Amino acid sequence: MSTYRDLAHRGSARGTVLRTVGSRERRSHLTAPRVPTVGIDIGGTKVMAGVVDADGNILEKLRTETPDKSKSPKVVEDTIVELVLDLSDRHDVHAVGIGAAGWVDAHRARVLFAPHLAWRNEPLRDALQARLAVPVMVDNDANTAAWAEWRFGAGRGEDHLVMITLGTGIGGAILEDGQVKRGKFGVAGEFGHMQVVPGGHRCPCGNRGCWEQYSSGNALVREARELAAADSPVAYNIIERVKGHIPDITGPLITELAREGDAMCVELLQDIGQWLGVGIANLAAALDPSCFVVGGGVSAADDLLIGPARDAFRRHLTGRGYRPEARITRAQLGPEAGMVGAADLARLVARRFRRANRRRVERHERYERYAQAFRNGTQALGDRTPEDPRP
Repeated sequence: MSTYRDLAHRGSARGTVLRTVGSRERRSHLTAPRVPTVGIDIGGTKVMAGVVDADGNILEKLRTETPDKSKSPKVVEDTIVELVLDLSDRHDVHAVGIGAAGWVDAHRARVLFAPHLAWRNEPLRDALQARLAVPVMVDNDANTAAWAEWRFGAGRGEDHLVMITLGTGIGGAILEDGQVKRGKFGVAGEFGHMQVVPGGHRCPCGNRGCWEQYSSGNALVREARELAAADSPVAYNIIERVKGHIPDITGPLITELAREGDAMCVELLQDIGQWLGVGIANLAAALDPSCFVVGGGVSAADDLLIGPARDAFRRHLTGRGYRPEARITRAQLGPEAGMVGAADLARLVARRFRRANRRRVERHERYERYAQAFRNGTQALGDRTPEDPRP
């Protein structure tokens, strides 16, 4: 068993860090220690963990299913700890970053709410640091994915970047001057719940007409299943592919058929892309970034999705024709983006932990020097005889 595992089980070297990483992330990452860290991406269906080096290269990756949401938060915590300990047997791990699908507070310590897990105001960072011998950082998974794309992917060189993650729903993140904008309470970037159709489709968040009800994996699958359930002539191909079992219709299947030229699937992706462009135009009016990076599972459709999004963006952009247009591009790092970004952000925490630990060591060394000098002085006094004339 590794030294890391020994320390983790004994709890003798619990990592302590400042409550916030600090606001100068742009400069900080340039001077962060070039040490391997672990990134964890927690979603509704999987937990992915990987050791990532300072250049964003994945040295090793592990994946397991996410424990059922009806189970206690400790079950998910146990899964994370086991993955980290497993990786630490083969790598010198200096910090752990968590990218969680949920709302994370501004201190990056608590998961306020996770729709796919039983986390409600869960003190995840402190719970994990109590069991691991390294510092831990927790952030929203869209924030970590955006950071990875800015550092190593499609957003390199951009000063103002917005990330849109299209999966089951829509997530997002904002980076300005190399700093993730998390908002006062840590929950900025929930673009999927902007209202785009008053009185529209009901959203699980409780409102109607949210953006993610029209441009997401759920929206794509919902429309395809409705056409198949209605036995629409345009859906015969996909009905035949799933042998009439409509619940087997999935986003990847729709994308696959669209690439094969299925007219219905191409049209569905165009509809999703057009709504994507409308939402991006709204964000451009509010935030005026230089680049939009589109990631998440639905982005695998590439130009079948991004092309219609660009067209709709140009049609709906405020002041179109009289202002610069932001670049819209697909993310480059794929499903590993959240994991890579979490690991890279954890390196900033590792640097502060190392500094704090170095100061503790220096204080201990000074104390030992003073204590040794005091012991030497006491011993010298004890060696004197009553007749010794020395004062």
